[in-house]
Amino acid sequence: MPNRLAVATSPYLLQHADNPIDWWEWSPEAFAEAVRRDVPVLLSVGYAACHWCHVMAHESFEDPATAEQVNAGFVAIKVDREERPDIDAVYMAATQAMTGQGGWPMTCFLTPVGEPFHCGTYYPPTPRHGLPGFRQLLAAVTTAWTEDGERVRSSAGEIAARLADGAGASLPPAPVDTDALDTAAATLADDVDERFGGFGGAPKFPPSTVLEFLVRHHERTGSPAALGYAVLTAERMARGGLYDQLAGGFARYSVDAQWVVPHFEKMLYDNALLLRVYAHLARLPGADPLFERVARETAAFLLTDLRTPEGGFAAALDADTDGVEGLTYAWTPAQLREVLGDDDGAWAAALLTVTDEGTFEHGSSTLQLLAEPDDPQRWARVRAALLDARRERPQPARDDKVVTAWNGMAIQALAEAGAALEQPEWVGAAGAAADLLLSLHVVDGRLRRSSRAGAVGTAAGVLEDHAYLADALLALHQATGEAHRLDAATALLDRTLEHFAGDEPGAFFDTADDAEELLHRPRELTDNASPCGSSALASALVTASVLAADGGRFRDAAEAALRSVGTLATRFPRFAGHWLTVAEAVVRGPLQVAVAGPDGDPVRAALLTRARRASAGGTVVVAGEPDAPGVPLLADRPLVGGAAAAYVCRGFVCDRPVGTVEELAELLRA
Repeated sequence: MPNRLAVATSPYLLQHADNPIDWWEWSPEAFAEAVRRDVPVLLSVGYAACHWCHVMAHESFEDPATAEQVNAGFVAIKVDREERPDIDAVYMAATQAMTGQGGWPMTCFLTPVGEPFHCGTYYPPTPRHGLPGFRQLLAAVTTAWTEDGERVRSSAGEIAARLADGAGASLPPAPVDTDALDTAAATLADDVDERFGGFGGAPKFPPSTVLEFLVRHHERTGSPAALGYAVLTAERMARGGLYDQLAGGFARYSVDAQWVVPHFEKMLYDNALLLRVYAHLARLPGADPLFERVARETAAFLLTDLRTPEGGFAAALDADTDGVEGLTYAWTPAQLREVLGDDDGAWAAALLTVTDEGTFEHGSSTLQLLAEPDDPQRWARVRAALLDARRERPQPARDDKVVTAWNGMAIQALAEAGAALEQPEWVGAAGAAADLLLSLHVVDGRLRRSSRAGAVGTAAGVLEDHAYLADALLALHQATGEAHRLDAATALLDRTLEHFAGDEPGAFFDTADDAEELLHRPRELTDNASPCGSSALASALVTASVLAADGGRFRDAAEAALRSVGTLATRFPRFAGHWLTVAEAVVRGPLQVAVAGPDGDPVRAALLTRARRASAGGTVVVAGEPDAPGVPLLADRPLVGGAAAAYVCRGFVCDRPVGTVEELAELLRA
């Protein structure tokens, strides 16, 4: 019989709807039940594409004996970390404080008022790898609760107080100026893997925000080292097993340092961020054609594999297929020959590094494309045949919830890349996704976190949702010239400043001032696999500061936010990539290009194409009729001699308007 999760909107929670455990969703009613029964809460946090979440579910949550023990001694709450990143952040801080590490599934034991007293991650059904068995742990917690409950409650209260104090701590303010940016780039150079790219050893995650910073730093300073590290990493990732050589798109991370074997889940946020990086690299003079190809294939992956019927983008593709990692993606030489025949099969095996020994498990290999094929037409034929054959295999499940922040990332990436690479279909898809978010995810004037199958969830939007939707709308405004996109973005930013700002200058919380009260109000400052909400907001504020008619307040807020993390950005740049990227834009002005001319005018079109293709990252580019209503950047920008003209400004200083592509290119190089 299904449990309470059967009515959830989260695909992760629905995966547990048939468990024999009497799961609750996170709710006041669940904690009230724990108070009534005087039992602790078992909090289990994960997400739909998580491999070890599936393993623990199969081993423990589907087991009747384990379920009986849980139901007798606990109120069990299941949380999708992607729907409730605020809950995840609070209890991940507790898990890391208690164990020195974190991850998912996250398993926490709480008092009936939500204070944690024991936290961990995955637990096997029986003791192994130095971990207690899950049922053994349940029994120990129950014994402690029943025999020494006062001490457990007291300890939990102390832990909660320390976590709250830590969450409220601030860093000493410091400028993120040209010296700080140079220092950050030099520190990154000391950490880079000069053979395989990326930073550190295994496992390796795509350092998307750091790569974007390095490229922008090169564009401003001319640093060959910064560009070299970015190019090396991007090339190695794209040629390894991390990248899907058949269908496009990147896996979440590589389990090795060489980018050979991925953890096979594909996340929307990774692919959105990497689309921006590769499209940016593709625009550089003399760029390797690999980068534009990967950008186009990654965009195609978003539109083909992750787009939902409603026009949004699904959160992820699962790491497993039928419980087996890599089942869809890995190949043996015999399988290649079976699909392609002996000659093409042998050629493909050599090209894609598919060996008899295998690079993955059970003699199978991930597909790598370490060099460009010597016969592109043959490769196109082979690739299509392998992709057709792969589609006949069992496919990974898709987490089809639409997360506001991650859709904002995808909208921004598709709008920017579509404009720069002249792909109007991408811009159109971005616009459709934005319309979905604005019509479905805004309820009573406030933003919600996610939806699924056209039904909006109940969780309130957090800071990253507001920030990335605003940045996405600003990107769409630039790509389309539509004034209502700018209006929606600035209104959203005003609400964000009202509800998320802290008491100290530049401080922003991850939850709104009227959000559900948790143990403490989370505030993340570091950029990890994706930018934190505060750095994403700073990015949107900087862009809005030059697009909006009264953008000064946005500029002030962005600069205060940057100062608040100056110490982090210079000392730990690997965890401040997006902050540094925003700072590069601020140092450049940011650069602004306004192209004024009649609709349909070929000169305006040529100037706009060059501006989009040749401008450095972070440049704001808008085109339209002179004094177009609702587009402040075009105000007082007349035609020059009756012809279209481009106006280039850096911060508050503007060059003379130019009317030719050559003149514009010269200004953009300056």
